Amino acid sequence: MPPPPPPLGRGRKRAAQAFDAALDDVELVTARAALAQGRWAGVRSLLAATGDDWDRRGHRVTVLALEPTALTWARDWLLAEPESGCASVLLAVATVQRALDGKERPERAREACRDAAALAPADPTPWLGLLMLERSMGSEEDVVRLFDEVRHRYPDHHHAHHLMVARLAERRADAGQDPLHEVYDFANWAAEQAPADSPLAILPVVAHAERFRVLAAAGLEPADPVASGHWVGRRARQVMKAAFDWWLEWERDDHPRRHVDLNFLAHAKFCEGRGAEAAALFHRIGPHATPAPWSYPDRDPHQAFRAARDSALGTA
Repeated sequence: MPPPPPPLGRGRKRAAQAFDAALDDVELVTARAALAQGRWAGVRSLLAATGDDWDRRGHRVTVLALEPTALTWARDWLLAEPESGCASVLLAVATVQRALDGKERPERAREACRDAAALAPADPTPWLGLLMLERSMGSEEDVVRLFDEVRHRYPDHHHAHHLMVARLAERRADAGQDPLHEVYDFANWAAEQAPADSPLAILPVVAHAERFRVLAAAGLEPADPVASGHWVGRRARQVMKAAFDWWLEWERDDHPRRHVDLNFLAHAKFCEGRGAEAAALFHRIGPHATPAPWSYPDRDPHQAFRAARDSALGTA
């Protein structure tokens, strides 16, 4: 299995800073700003109000964990409220983020996640934190086990499925354009078993982009996704049509990570050469672009997004 994608270079780091992981969650943006100033009460209120909306909780905790001061203030919060599952999970995921950045020992992150899971047994978020960590550092057995822990608590967990697809796409890079590759089987299975209105219907599109990332990095596809032809085969067109039709019928404008799906779908439609459909998606995305998949395999995501959007909207 190929190693995880390398860390962003300086140019890509600068480009990534143009993207806001909070997307359009205004309440999250407010709480994050307060946390940066050491006022964790706003985060406590936000996470309490989020309740057991697990996709939203996972989104909010992982975004808050990216704040450089999150670990410090989560420790203070946990000292003040030792039984707080919310404080514990924020501390855990912030520690995971530091471990992924090479600033903390992975074992400390694992311990923090296990502590959070003990305080809130029904919450899939501590397990999501562990899955984020082991997706990059762990064995395949670890990744599968942790994905199962998340699904046991919430079967349709959006972020966990995306992490699993990214890891599975890295299997057998030398198999090339194998339409029977396991990442496609997994994505199709997840989409089929989910409820009709679940955004996991977009997962086969995500699998297609993640597989392109792996193949292009291995030199088996051109680095330019449009030139690669990866999105224009019969199977690819069927996948893109099914996902776009789902979006037309079920658009989930209430899902906290819907802009992640919209970016993958807009990218696919642009690469497929379906400019009008891509334009409709870019209108929905508005300012909420995401680095993936525009950065695949090693591109400036901000420039790639703007070029595709301008072309699709006819302003290039």
